[in-house]
Amino acid sequence: MARRARRYEDTPKLNVKKIIAVIVLILVIIMFVVGIKSLLESNSRSTSGKIESISYYTAYDNGKWGVIDSYGEYVIDATYDDMIIIPDSTKAVFICTYDVNYQDGTYKTKVLNEKNKEIIKGYEKVEAISNYDKSENLWYETGVVKVQKNGKFGLADFAGKEILACDYDKIESIQGLQTALLITKDGKYGVCDISGNVIIEPNYKEIKKIEDNYKNGFIVVNDEGKCGIIGFDKQEVLECKYDEIKPINSTEVFIVKQDGKYIAINQQGETILENKFDDVEDIDEENIIAKKNGKFGIIDKEGKTKVDFIYDELKFASSELCIGLKNDKYGVITTSGEEKLAFNSIDISYVSAGNFIIADYLVDNKLTSKVINSDFEEKITGIVTEVNSSKGYIRVHTEDDTYKYYNFKFEEISASSVLTSNTLFLSKKDGKYGFVDKDGNVVVDYIYDDATEQNSSGYAGIKKDELWGSIDSKGKVVVEPEYNLDNNLKIDFIGAWHLCEDRNAGYYLDV
Repeated sequence: MARRARRYEDTPKLNVKKIIAVIVLILVIIMFVVGIKSLLESNSRSTSGKIESISYYTAYDNGKWGVIDSYGEYVIDATYDDMIIIPDSTKAVFICTYDVNYQDGTYKTKVLNEKNKEIIKGYEKVEAISNYDKSENLWYETGVVKVQKNGKFGLADFAGKEILACDYDKIESIQGLQTALLITKDGKYGVCDISGNVIIEPNYKEIKKIEDNYKNGFIVVNDEGKCGIIGFDKQEVLECKYDEIKPINSTEVFIVKQDGKYIAINQQGETILENKFDDVEDIDEENIIAKKNGKFGIIDKEGKTKVDFIYDELKFASSELCIGLKNDKYGVITTSGEEKLAFNSIDISYVSAGNFIIADYLVDNKLTSKVINSDFEEKITGIVTEVNSSKGYIRVHTEDDTYKYYNFKFEEISASSVLTSNTLFLSKKDGKYGFVDKDGNVVVDYIYDDATEQNSSGYAGIKKDELWGSIDSKGKVVVEPEYNLDNNLKIDFIGAWHLCEDRNAGYYLDV
């Protein structure tokens, strides 16, 4: 006969109702504490700015390196001896260097997220892939890092997934070129993309880009020193048999050097032009900017001269216009040689998104800019401080020392119509700067000698008596003007932190 389990008489009985009540009470207390904490954090952060998404910045404090967020709060404490690299400011991927031996150049790395947890594990080293544009501005490849295993290099994404096996001696950026990377194996070069696809096997002595677009393909040099072209689709465009190939983006005409002179050939390798130029600068449709006897002009694909060889510089602005340099002054001509803008400016740029020209002049030793439409009418005068092609506006510092905004139709527009995430807008009155809201109501009195627009983190810089400080999105002073930032090319604040002098370094400090 089976026995029932029984409770011994001296064992106290459980009161289920009391236990449930205690558990509920504990849960309520926990929820209350968490709620209060969240509320306090929310209140403390709400004063710092209108932030649509969190970004991260390298911070330097008392000789140590850390990471702060858009609120100016520490994400990674400043405890590292070497600068922390953040490849993408919108992603919580922080590459930290430690155990540096300056004698033999060895060091270790680890990658942390915003919770200070290590990610992208299992490698000897993890490094960001740096690059530079033509103006020597530093940037990093986003979404991918270089990883090392057993002394060899590969690629991993930000989630730690290996996308290119660690089989290569080196992986490097190609200056000014996004998406494509140079890979080296056994002393030979190849190309891969940032998804880990090998575009060109590492079989070449040298590889060069064709302008700043990876889709233009690459000039490859074999062991015999002969040049050819391989497209980004992995197809051979030109056979490796030329002494040199000019890095000009053209799908029909290629400028190559053979037997000591430059010639123009088609994709079949047939010569279509020779003895018509000493060098070639660029090709656009039917027009070729060529060089002869040290001067630039334009010829067509049959070699006929369209623009005389009289310019010190010449480059395409569009398919119909060229910017030229003559007697140390810039002007604009058509591709048939008609002068459209006199040669008396110190610089000219063409904005293709708006089909207009910005010409810079020195007037009474002061710089001024003129925005000129496609009919060569002067539409805006001042100093152009920003052209935002994605949002379609121009920001101009006017002669009365104020900032105005214009759309690409050259109509004046309000700052609030383009700076849609801002809560404050820079304003000037009686020679002093202040801030207004989107309806024009004064939020910060006109008491400052200079100021900056509110940045994406919600902060703005304020200047008084030659010193800089910052305010938050509600106009509250975060730091009274106390910093001398005369050597800074850009004034920017994240709370009490200000951008360092070297914009390429891109870190923030509060001293």
